[in-house]
Amino acid sequence: MTDFTLTPNRRNPNRLNKWTMYPKDVLPMWVADMDFSAPKPILDTLHKAVEHGVLGYEMASPALKETVAARMDSLYKWKVKPDAVVATTGIVSGFTAAANIACTPKKGALIQTPVYNMFYEIKNYARVPLLNAPLVKRVDGNILRYEIDWDIFAKQAKKAGMFLLCNPHNPLGMIFSRKDLMKMAEICIENDVLIVSDEIHSELLLDENKFTPMAKLSREIEKRVITLIAPSKTFNVPGLFCGFAIIPNEDLRKRYEQEVSRMTLHVSSMGLFAAQTAFSGKCDGWLKDLKRHLTGNRDFLVDYVTQYMPAVRTTIPDATYLGWLDFTQTDIADPYEFFLKRAKVALSNGKIFGKDGEGHVRINFGTSRALLQQGLEQMRRAMQ
Repeated sequence: MTDFTLTPNRRNPNRLNKWTMYPKDVLPMWVADMDFSAPKPILDTLHKAVEHGVLGYEMASPALKETVAARMDSLYKWKVKPDAVVATTGIVSGFTAAANIACTPKKGALIQTPVYNMFYEIKNYARVPLLNAPLVKRVDGNILRYEIDWDIFAKQAKKAGMFLLCNPHNPLGMIFSRKDLMKMAEICIENDVLIVSDEIHSELLLDENKFTPMAKLSREIEKRVITLIAPSKTFNVPGLFCGFAIIPNEDLRKRYEQEVSRMTLHVSSMGLFAAQTAFSGKCDGWLKDLKRHLTGNRDFLVDYVTQYMPAVRTTIPDATYLGWLDFTQTDIADPYEFFLKRAKVALSNGKIFGKDGEGHVRINFGTSRALLQQGLEQMRRAMQ
């Protein structure tokens, strides 16, 4: 069993990361990487590559594409051909390439806020309009849940060339139901909208939750979906910048590959080596232990907030290692600044996830229980 009480020291003064971005007395619980070492099989793979000595250009091999396709079959019984797998430098470059082929100045990209802050960069990277179908907040005691406003979604889809779905959702941690996925897909098909599904957190399932890829719903839907995945979040290797677009539709895939080539999205050799090991199944024991640990951290977070911060609302994430805290019922106008200054805890400012994120923060619980408890206690004392 992996010991997730161990968190290697990252406070190297010559490096700029989540632990050195702020002063030494600030506890970083913001950017979405975990505080744990990557699985040993991945580290062993990287050590062997370094020992070989030649760190030259590499491309996604047939064996790697077969491994990614086999992973989809193993996890979801989703059978895709290895040729459907396209390597990218990550999710952001992946959906930017999709926007370049699907959107126009009159047909924009549709998102659902509050959402991963990099989704907003489509308007800059691809220079296309950004359309919004905000999710609707529902409150039960101090528990937050979010739902789709179908009228707004359908209205905005008429003006879209691409719908960018985040599932599991960042920062809300929700997994969209099969019913909701079907309805979103039907509306997109009716309006000839390409669906790009960011499923980077799809293996970080808490409790015993299940996940269904959007493209797995039906063959008709599959033809209109680009699925984006990566080993980065699941196996904590985001710095290797390697992801994959799965595109079963051959015509769509050819257009996408041409755009990826035009953008010169060359994946690092180390990223490809790590992905091969990550998706081979060699790290699945580590992942099982990780999900158990993250589920415990999620429960600790929700229980702590409910007991010691009763005016604060919180999500109960189905997946990811990200909590979403709502301070709009407190007298704290800007919780990010408040906790940075008063509690010495760096969180993600809710504003970066959209206007409806004001008064909220995202907290990263992908750390040891001791550090999570320390951060929450510093926040509680600051509120008192």
